[in-house]
Amino acid sequence: MPDTNATEPVPERGPLPSDLAPYLETLREVERHLYAHRYAKKTLDVLGPTIDPAAVTADRGEALAVLEEEDHDLVCSPELKGALDHLSEHDAELDETTRAQVRVLRRTQEEMTLVPAADQAELTRLTCEANDVWARAKRADDWASFEPYVDRLVALMRRMAHERDPRRDAYDVWLDHFEQGTSRAFYDDFFARVKDTVVPLLMDIRSKGYQPSRDCVEGRFDAARQWQLARDVAELEGVNLDAWWLTETEHPFSEAMTTNYAVTAAHVYEDDVTRNLYSMLHEGGHNSYEQGVDPSFNYTSLSGGTSAGMHEGQSRFFENYVGRDRAFAPHLLELLKRHFPGQMMRVTPQQFWLATNRVEPQPIRTEADELTYPLHVIIRYEIEQLLFSGEAKAADVPGLWKERYKGYLGVRVPNDRDGALQDSHWSTGYFGYFPTYALGGAYGAQLKDQMLADGVAWEDDLSRGDLTEVREWLRQHIWRYGRSKDPDELIRMACHTGFDPSHYTRYLDEKYRGIYGL
Repeated sequence: MPDTNATEPVPERGPLPSDLAPYLETLREVERHLYAHRYAKKTLDVLGPTIDPAAVTADRGEALAVLEEEDHDLVCSPELKGALDHLSEHDAELDETTRAQVRVLRRTQEEMTLVPAADQAELTRLTCEANDVWARAKRADDWASFEPYVDRLVALMRRMAHERDPRRDAYDVWLDHFEQGTSRAFYDDFFARVKDTVVPLLMDIRSKGYQPSRDCVEGRFDAARQWQLARDVAELEGVNLDAWWLTETEHPFSEAMTTNYAVTAAHVYEDDVTRNLYSMLHEGGHNSYEQGVDPSFNYTSLSGGTSAGMHEGQSRFFENYVGRDRAFAPHLLELLKRHFPGQMMRVTPQQFWLATNRVEPQPIRTEADELTYPLHVIIRYEIEQLLFSGEAKAADVPGLWKERYKGYLGVRVPNDRDGALQDSHWSTGYFGYFPTYALGGAYGAQLKDQMLADGVAWEDDLSRGDLTEVREWLRQHIWRYGRSKDPDELIRMACHTGFDPSHYTRYLDEKYRGIYGL
């Protein structure tokens, strides 16, 4: 094993020139208040879809809107602007951590200054209401009740994008918001390369006529036992359970207040235990990232993951590169046998591995196999562009959804519950987020290849069910930096080159040609 500690440490704060002290004090005082607001907002975001009664939706939205307005006042204040301007002028005299704080806060300030506080508060109130409507609409298979909120959200977010940068395409603004440096041009190129691999490979698999059996993972699986399984999966993955809370929601998600408080909100299905299994691995990747950030960043603008794509890079890494690796299959199967001995006792690791890597196009993104998954993302990416360009309205979405699922995946979407209502993202204003799921998968492939090049004993570690070395490599190269490095810089530092999607396409091609004997 290489000396992973040989990587450059996160710089400690050193003594700074005394004449900068007043400006640094302004920066730190603002960050203290922003941290308190962030903690409160994230707590409200977690409680809303998990335990809050329906009647409190508007109250929660108002509380969040007030916090957003106060954040705007803090970040856009003349005092902070003056401090950041002065510190930027003395950049060479700052330590690296403070320099990163100034950079991140200046970027946040530039964005907030351009968007009126009233618009941000309006978006907060609207998404709070829309998410509640979405949850009821999904249960009732009622797109019509959610439809007006999609149009309202798109209109408001187009206006806010124009306020941020009237020269840029509105959808590009939000793509860049979730993953710095990206745009439609970036994703168009990336998705073209992904389709060039996935589409012909899927055709070859279909023509093969062979499918691994899923019989070994089908049946009825008690919900209470599945919640115990969820905790064991998180523990096997390496999540710090002393700093973790597991709760229930309609659509799984993760959140973290600090390195000491991570949340997974999950949903179990009695007829599909693997859905819970891989959802927990996915969310555990998010939790691990947040728990692995340098703790000294906790109350600063550098806390948390650096971008949506890098976050999904960690979640997809544990869900797929670890969780669907043949070497790790015996350990996941052992957990299933512990909780469901009647159903799983005679299942072999090989049967389980093949069943959980079976390629079978179907309408639900979160249940999709690893190969066809990016096609689900591309469909959402294309529909979002139509909504933001004005070529489509919310009323058109169910039809577009069914048309594209038939065209890309060859599947029939049976209803809106399993179609355009299946994901919560639009209700929370996350237009532009979906592409980061596929990008995260590609980040993961490149990180894994570099891990192997650095001498991490991948096969041996996974065969022993010991992820210590894998996690330490990620902590050293990705997690600990928090938001102090942008995603492109992290990839360049970790892999000694820029982002290269060929790692991802090669991985998919080699893996599935091997499984299907192509």
